[in-house]
Amino acid sequence: MYYVYFLRSINSPEKTYVGYTSAINERLKKHNEGSSSHTKDDRPWWLVAYLAFDSKKKALDFEKYIKVGSGHAFAKRRLW
Repeated sequence: MYYVYFLRSINSPEKTYVGYTSAINERLKKHNEGSSSHTKDDRPWWLVAYLAFDSKKKALDFEKYIKVGSGHAFAKRRLW
């Protein structure tokens, strides 16, 4: 399975992050350890939601959609 996941900073709740992975628990752990340059300054993070996909392409396409335009607005209304 492939996942698109939604994180929110515990210390700075206005900070959010959307990513893609095939190993959700390990990826969250890496974010909280500071291994990602995009999220290390706002640790710790908690997992708000995730969606599972049966193909890598579908997951990557959805991640891209969520990060721009109408997908970003959808996530803001429905997922955060």
